[in-house]
Amino acid sequence: MPDDSARHDDAPLPRLLWIMRRLRDPETGCPWDVAQDFTSIAPYTIEEAYEVADAIERAEWPELEAELGDLLLQVVFHGQIGAEAGLFDFDTIAQRIGDKMVARHPHVFGDESRDKTAAQQTRDWEAIKAAERAARDQSGALDGVARGLPALTRALKLQKRAARVGFDWPQTGEVLDKIVEEAGELAEARDELTQAEMEEEFGDLLFVMVNLGRHLGVDAETALRAANAKFTRRFSHIESQLAARGKSPADSDLSEMDALWDAAKAVERGEDAP
Repeated sequence: MPDDSARHDDAPLPRLLWIMRRLRDPETGCPWDVAQDFTSIAPYTIEEAYEVADAIERAEWPELEAELGDLLLQVVFHGQIGAEAGLFDFDTIAQRIGDKMVARHPHVFGDESRDKTAAQQTRDWEAIKAAERAARDQSGALDGVARGLPALTRALKLQKRAARVGFDWPQTGEVLDKIVEEAGELAEARDELTQAEMEEEFGDLLFVMVNLGRHLGVDAETALRAANAKFTRRFSHIESQLAARGKSPADSDLSEMDALWDAAKAVERGEDAP
């Protein structure tokens, strides 16, 4: 049986840790929770992080509170699995991140001056992280960039790492030229390529697009999320306008829906709908 020293009337965090121990108890816990491991839980952890970001983007603060709780539960879940395997537990997780924050902020917790620009602080932060990677025998410039990151985010991190050691186009115009080249090659050869080759060429084009965003100071993941949200708003406008006409998209055609799309754009811009 799990330790019952923490009960449901305890402080919130000890109570949550107690709940997870009870859920994971092989004899009296929840069969689903007991069956999980790091690998099976990882997709839920990623999903919860995205739901936190979504609530922030929509400025839904009560929902954010709930989503942060869901994300915290993921940390507690991983911590309990680690404790059962003798690897680590929630306390050691908290201790380690606390130690890391202190070590990475010598200008706050140490003797260094706080009189630094944001750019200088970023350089210092990266230097400390580089030293940490070296201590873990991660000497390559690209070592430590997590493979599980969203592809656009990982592409940006890889490019930033390479740029720090001088592997980068010096001018934005050169990136634009590369985009034109890659897009042209893909368009010209699309009928001759296998599906695998098509995917590779398309990936190259996306990678260069991320590079263009970096040169322009635009985060590709953030920009695409915004584009997704805009598309959703405008398509919802199309659906609502069609519904007012007693129709659905399946009953419409591209010409009608395109006109409604333009009307949605005009509404967003504060213009009179065409």
